[in-house]
Amino acid sequence: MATELDLEQHLAGLNDAIRRGADAARAAGLDAAVPSCPRWDVRELVAHVGMVHRWAGAHLLGQADAVGSGAELKEEGRHAADPVRWWQDGAGAFDEAVRTVDDDVVALVFLRDAPPPRRFWARRQCHEATIHAVDALAAQLGRLPSATESGIAETIALDGIDELLTGFLTRGKKLATERPKVLGVRTDDDRQPSWTVALGPSSAVTERHAPGAGPEVDEVIVGSAVGLYLALWNRGTEISGDEATLEWWRRVAQIRWS
Repeated sequence: MATELDLEQHLAGLNDAIRRGADAARAAGLDAAVPSCPRWDVRELVAHVGMVHRWAGAHLLGQADAVGSGAELKEEGRHAADPVRWWQDGAGAFDEAVRTVDDDVVALVFLRDAPPPRRFWARRQCHEATIHAVDALAAQLGRLPSATESGIAETIALDGIDELLTGFLTRGKKLATERPKVLGVRTDDDRQPSWTVALGPSSAVTERHAPGAGPEVDEVIVGSAVGLYLALWNRGTEISGDEATLEWWRRVAQIRWS
């Protein structure tokens, strides 16, 4: 799970997403439905993501037992005087935690081939905030936003695609298929990297390839960097590929808090 972004870029991405997400959440209102998360309203959305930021920061600081469970934190967020501010404060506390700990801090990580904990959590919370900012914008708009409307930078999108394909979706047999095949994932810009995901009865195996490189594939999913990022996280539809494959992806490639 190598990343080309440094710690400051991930923290900048986190804070940019928090700004956009908080603005959208306030514009939508706490009772607004979240189209990209059908069981949630904005209050539940901000309680969830504010909880995750606090939970991650506590693990980095070795204080996980002190902050309470995820359920307790979410309940605190739901009933905060200003739940959006509570989300922002959680992100600020996480940013401070990352800046406080040393590079060699020992803490929980949960993705395969993860970078050291400090870098892992900065990257993870950058994308946690970025995707949930899209959810807040969806609540404001009443629909999924386009890649352009999302405000996400290409560099963040490419990094997020990489984290999803190499980290999340190689765990277990989430993407298991009866027949082996190689799925290509590439942007519509040949100056950017691409990925291949080898599928079969066992765990998926993802490889990242330099621009213009990579093996032959059986099927390919194509879009802009931000369009791919949103679509692969099931927050957008601006990609092209075999329709049966895209429908399969939407059905099986779901990441849930646990």
